[in-house]
Amino acid sequence: MIVESAPAKINLALHVRHRRPDGYHELETLFVFAADGDTVTVVPDSADRFAITGPFAAALAGGSDADNLVIRAAHAFRETFAIDRPHAITLDKHLPIASGIGGGSADAAATLRALAKLHAIAPDDPRLFVIAGALGADVPACLLGRATLGTGKGEALLPVDGLAGMPLLLVNPGVAVSTAAVFARWDGEDRGGIAADGDLLARALAGRNDLQPPAVEIAPAIAGVLTLLDAADGVRLARMSGSGATCFALFDTIEARDAADARATSHGWWTLATALT
Repeated sequence: MIVESAPAKINLALHVRHRRPDGYHELETLFVFAADGDTVTVVPDSADRFAITGPFAAALAGGSDADNLVIRAAHAFRETFAIDRPHAITLDKHLPIASGIGGGSADAAATLRALAKLHAIAPDDPRLFVIAGALGADVPACLLGRATLGTGKGEALLPVDGLAGMPLLLVNPGVAVSTAAVFARWDGEDRGGIAADGDLLARALAGRNDLQPPAVEIAPAIAGVLTLLDAADGVRLARMSGSGATCFALFDTIEARDAADARATSHGWWTLATALT
């Protein structure tokens, strides 16, 4: 049995530069990862099986295999590495879907890592990253699983020094936001790239999330989350992650994070009190 974590992905800053001829958008983003998220378990079995457990399992129930990134990752792994052994895969789903924290991408990446470990394939095998890139723009970053500057559509990764251990709070107001709809409302203005100098927090503070304004237009509840996080004691940075609707806040202390968590929870919002890795 191989158990692999699928931690939440956070975009500390997300700058959209322009729309590319291939339909993707040219991005600059600072990826970091939480200590917590979903979990993928893989075991050899007599036939291929896939199960979903956890508090957000029902949100994925009834979806087609073609839309499920875990199943697609497993199929692509088998084809790439000519593996003919069946597997039973269980996804324990704790992150909300369509929420800007890479849940599906993290699950796919964890599936690739677990299968690689089970079949004695090096975790840095370039073929894994080729599979990841074909699955989605965030999957390579989730496969690498460390603080990086992402460029291109997010798949060109440059490792950077992270902020390991910094208290982190994730808050989602209970709405799912379509990534395509948010990008469609982006105003098309290039406001410049991410700062090249300074430590990671300084670069993030000097940055922005260009998808935050259009996401707030679609889901105004995001603005309420950001207002609460911005006003919290001890907050260093509060912003929306990815295309939303999950927002994050970095704190000086665990106590300050937990106090903000209690206030967010009182609104009935989903929260995850964790830390950066």
